[in-house]
Amino acid sequence: MRKILITVFVACAGLAGSAGPASAGLLSARGTVIAILADALFVGEAVGHLSGAGTLAIHSQTDPDLTCLGQFTSNAALGGVGQMHCSDGATATFHFQRLSVLRGYGVGSFSRGAMSFAYGLTAEEAGPYLTLPEGKKLTSNGKELKLVNL
Repeated sequence: MRKILITVFVACAGLAGSAGPASAGLLSARGTVIAILADALFVGEAVGHLSGAGTLAIHSQTDPDLTCLGQFTSNAALGGVGQMHCSDGATATFHFQRLSVLRGYGVGSFSRGAMSFAYGLTAEEAGPYLTLPEGKKLTSNGKELKLVNL
């Protein structure tokens, strides 16, 4: 019996270790984020953990060197709140509502303007939740999102 338990433990540890640093982990979920920050398109990922805490990493579509990192907490009844800091010194606070455990949308205050975002949604699904710049629309070629003139 002890030999079986040790074998199961080693197998589980091996599976957990093989996920690598990019993995969200066994009790976590990773999802795509589409955000509009002060009329600019940002994309990236959020990782949420079973505890309700999570992290966010997004970058500008026009300037990939402009990145923003953040943290959030959430629960099913109240949605979530978070904050974010960008590589150029800009900051944001935000709140969001879940559509499901892995999908949702939110708004926030960005130090240079408004912020709206959606997570776990395709570009088409995210459209109604994003506040796009006047005269622009969100398009996708299957690999990349862009804001283009109407």
